[in-house]
Amino acid sequence: MVTKMDAKIYDTSVEVTWCAGCGDYAILKALKLALAELEIAPHQVLLVSGIGCGSKLPDYMNANGYMTIHGRPLAVATGAKLANPDLQVIVVNGDGDSYGIGGNHFVHTCRRNPNITQIVENNQIYGLTKGQYSPTSDAGFITTTSPDGAIEAAFNPAAIALAAGATFIARSFSGDPKHMAGVIAQGVRHRGYALIDVLQPCVTFNRVNTYAWYRERVYHLEEEEGYEPSDRTAAWHKAQEWGERIPVGVIYEVEGVPTYEDQVKALEDGSPVSRLLELARAPSPEQYESLKERFV
Repeated sequence: MVTKMDAKIYDTSVEVTWCAGCGDYAILKALKLALAELEIAPHQVLLVSGIGCGSKLPDYMNANGYMTIHGRPLAVATGAKLANPDLQVIVVNGDGDSYGIGGNHFVHTCRRNPNITQIVENNQIYGLTKGQYSPTSDAGFITTTSPDGAIEAAFNPAAIALAAGATFIARSFSGDPKHMAGVIAQGVRHRGYALIDVLQPCVTFNRVNTYAWYRERVYHLEEEEGYEPSDRTAAWHKAQEWGERIPVGVIYEVEGVPTYEDQVKALEDGSPVSRLLELARAPSPEQYESLKERFV
């Protein structure tokens, strides 16, 4: 990928503490490449994360960062976007944080369509708490909390997002950071909620879904002859593919759907909280009364 902005602008001096070989390294690299390609400066970016291994990512990027409590980053990100629509708001969290503890927020974010991007680090396990099965673990998956194998069917993020009304749904693989960077860039460009479910091995606790396991199965949707991401029915069928063949790339995208911010009447006059705060520093009597009417 050719970039006009140097991705190193997002580097920090903070020591990265992920396990060697963790897929989060590739996600960090791909996100930097995507933002550099789009020429989005660090001060224009807000990274919102939850709790988990991958949620430490904002510490490793030179940008605004906000680590929330477990499962709540989408709610915080939506609020941040309403307060300052000029920010490029990106959520980065794991499969347990997003689809388990934050599952309710995930579904309602899909239907609300705020103009934010979510990158889910989906390693099919709870890594930070030492290897419990997660919502995306396949049935039969053996962990410390499922010694006889997980008895539930795996949560299908793409299918759930499609059913809930998400306007951009994509999947990527951390073993191919260049392809991932392109997918992330597409998601950030999309006007509306963009889900990017990243299949990433946990080299410490998941010995099933390894890099080799994924490489034998993933294929790029953009190379699939005749596939059109705007076809909702075709996207539904692709969302069901798992096992021998796993599609990566943009599964579904529809444009022109109003965002959540578009429909909030308080933002119609172009005065979100960020601008009101600028005004509040030295308001005239008339401006003060106007502010009081809005908030009292």
